[in-house]
Amino acid sequence: MEPLWILARLFPRAVRPSRRAVCALAWDPTPGARPAACGRAAPRLCRTCGLGVAGETLRFRTSDASQATLASVAPVFTVTKFDKVGNVTSFERKKTELYQELNLQARDLRFQHLMSITTRNNRIIMRMEYLKAVITPDYLLILDYRNLNLEQWLFRELPSQLAGEGQLVTYPLPFEFRAIEALLQYWINTLQGKLSILQPLILETLQALVDPTHSSVDRSKLHILLQNGKSLSELETDIKTFKESILEILDEEELLEELCLTKWSDPEVFEKSSTGIDHAEEMELLLENYYRLAEDLSNAARELRVLIDDSQSIIFINLDSHRNVMMRLNLQLTMGTFSVSLFGLMGVAFGMNLESSLEEIKGMAKDRVEGF
Repeated sequence: MEPLWILARLFPRAVRPSRRAVCALAWDPTPGARPAACGRAAPRLCRTCGLGVAGETLRFRTSDASQATLASVAPVFTVTKFDKVGNVTSFERKKTELYQELNLQARDLRFQHLMSITTRNNRIIMRMEYLKAVITPDYLLILDYRNLNLEQWLFRELPSQLAGEGQLVTYPLPFEFRAIEALLQYWINTLQGKLSILQPLILETLQALVDPTHSSVDRSKLHILLQNGKSLSELETDIKTFKESILEILDEEELLEELCLTKWSDPEVFEKSSTGIDHAEEMELLLENYYRLAEDLSNAARELRVLIDDSQSIIFINLDSHRNVMMRLNLQLTMGTFSVSLFGLMGVAFGMNLESSLEEIKGMAKDRVEGF
C-alpha cells in the first residue's frame, strides 16, 4: 500500500503546469487562451516567475506621467491667423499642439536663426528677428507678436494685402506668394525706416563737427556720432543677413520649387504651372526684386559709413593741427625761458666774490645794470 500512496502524491505534480506556463496563459492576449481562474493569481505568479509584468506596467504609467508633465510646461504661442479673404482670428496654442496640427516637428518651431526662410512638409517657416510666421497654402500664422508697430501693421494693413486690396504685385498668384511678399515688404520698409531716421542725424552731426568756424571739436557731438555709428553698424548687419537669406534661396532651384506650396497641393495649379506661368520663375523674380531693394539700402548705408570715415579723417587732421600749434607755443616758451636764463648768468658771475680787472673800471657796474 505504501508504493501506491507515494504514487498518488507524485501524480498531481506530474500533471500540474509550470508557473511560467500559468503566467503565460494568464497574460496571453488571445481571449480563448486566458483561463478565468488566473485573474487574481496572475500578478502573484508573475512576481514569482520573474517576468516583471508589474514593472512593465509601472514603467508605462511613469512614461505617461512624464509626457503629461512635459506637455504641461510646453511653451504657449500667441497665434494670429489670416486666411485668403482677410479674416483674422487670434488664439493661444501650446507648442506641442501647434506643430502637430501643422504636421511639423518640434525643432521646426524653435526659430533658432534671426533671419531664415525654410520649407517643411509643404509649409513655409519664416523668421525676421521678432517676426515669426508659418505659411500654408490656405492661411498665414503669425506667432508671438510683441511689437507695437508690428501689431499696427498686422491688424490694419496685412489683412487687406492678403485679400488683394493692397499694392502687392503677386495678387493673381496663389496665396503663399502674397503672404511672402507682404512679409518681405514689411521688413524692407522697417529697414528703410531705420535708415531714414539715422541718415539726417548723422549728416547733421558731421556737418557740425567739420564746420571750419569752430576752432575746437565738440565732445558731445562726438558722443552722438559714436552712438549713431553703432546703430548704423547694426543696420548694416541686419541688411546683410536679410540679403544672405534671400541669396541662399536664389542659389538653390529646389528651394524655389518648394516655396510654391499650392503647386504641389493642387493638381490644377500644378498643370497650369507646367504649361503656362512657371511659379518657380515667379518666385525667383519676387525674391530678386526684394534682394535688389536690400542692395540699394546696403549701398545707402555704405555711403553714410564712408562719410563718417572721411569726417573722422578731417577731425583727426584738425586735432593734429591744434596739437602742432600747442607744440610750437611750448617750444617758443622754452626758448624764451632759456634766453632769460642765459642773460641772468652775467649777474650771477658779477655777484660772486671773484676779483677781476673789470670792477676797477669807474662806472662799469652802473652802466651794465642800467643796460639790463
